[in-house]
Amino acid sequence: MSKFLNILGPAVGGAAGVLGLAYVAADQFVADIPSVAPRMVTFATAATEAEETDTTAAEATPATPQTETVAANTSGFGLGRPALAEEIAAWDLDVSPDGTGLPEGRGDVFTGEEVFAENCAICHGDFAEGVDNWPVLAGGFDTLADKDPVKTVGSYWPYLSTVWDYVNRSMPFGAAQTLEPDDVYAIVAYILYSNDLVDDDFELSHENFAEFEMPNAGGFVVDDRPETEYVNWRSEPCMTDCKQSVEITMRATVLDVTPDEEGSGEASSMSHDSGTQMAAATPAATEVPAAEEPTAEEPAEDAPAVQVAAAAAIDRELVKSGEKVFKKCKACHQIGEGAQNKTGPQLNDVFGRTIGGIDGFKYSKGFKAAADEGRVWDEAAMYEFLSKPKSFIKGTKMSFSGLKKDSDLEAITAFLKANGG
Repeated sequence: MSKFLNILGPAVGGAAGVLGLAYVAADQFVADIPSVAPRMVTFATAATEAEETDTTAAEATPATPQTETVAANTSGFGLGRPALAEEIAAWDLDVSPDGTGLPEGRGDVFTGEEVFAENCAICHGDFAEGVDNWPVLAGGFDTLADKDPVKTVGSYWPYLSTVWDYVNRSMPFGAAQTLEPDDVYAIVAYILYSNDLVDDDFELSHENFAEFEMPNAGGFVVDDRPETEYVNWRSEPCMTDCKQSVEITMRATVLDVTPDEEGSGEASSMSHDSGTQMAAATPAATEVPAAEEPTAEEPAEDAPAVQVAAAAAIDRELVKSGEKVFKKCKACHQIGEGAQNKTGPQLNDVFGRTIGGIDGFKYSKGFKAAADEGRVWDEAAMYEFLSKPKSFIKGTKMSFSGLKKDSDLEAITAFLKANGG
């Protein structure tokens, strides 16, 4: 026992000495904080002596605005400090529906088209139609009551300030807050134009911003559930035996995931085979018939016949190429059986048709002028339009810059002709 005490004694004494030195160093460090690092914030101690020491050290050091801020926050836990004016300004970017918070600036649709194409089209498409899974910004009107509504800026958003604020603070993706206010005004103007809410000569500015009312401004209500519903709920939630029986009252027909009442394997089979069943249920009329291949024949002896057959083969290949090129147009135009007007007019029987001549479609001023002049679509006109849309029709709503390759122009012309052109 005596040997144990002899060994333990020095160890305890050494530990006490180390703790004592640590306490002295820590106390000195806390006392010197205001002069050494005025931006650091410490926990206030309960001891009156420590507070007096801190106050003395702070008074002995020439005070800076930041030092005074820290000194003013030594009550309670001593965490944080009042935000500086420049810090508040950096965060205070939100815009209210009445235009409060907007910086001065302006931007027109034409400029917005260029800025949008450079900064936004890679994700949202040239016409705000959305690319892959990126959001669609235009269209979707009269779909909010559908099973799968298309919620766009035009069909759903109630306030224009939300658009401006989001673009200004969060866009473009990966380079947020790099746009100048004039660019943001121009982009918002172009988005409105893409939704057919303004004409192509519209200019948006901080002066007329509050005057614009979105189509779905009245589609939202104030959430009054805290007053009308929350008071009726139980204070403690029910965790066991809350309901005598559980019944299926609706079925998820779209996803086909609601189990049958029997709980048999039939439901599982149905779920796995739903894709096959849907394919089998598709009317044959909706399928695109494959092009008939020519029957094998003996080569004709005369050269003209051989040339005709070769030309026919080239045309078929050209039409196939044109179908690929038309994918750039499908976001706005339809062609073929059941084609309807979308953002752009349907293109059935386009050749020989009056330019801007479909009744009921909202054309731009340039197309209306072309219709009044009696201009007609032919191969030359289509070729020129698709190569430089804005040069051919001044003020066209088509923001597509045009096809640059002659091969693409020839191919899409052949495709349009082969599909009712």
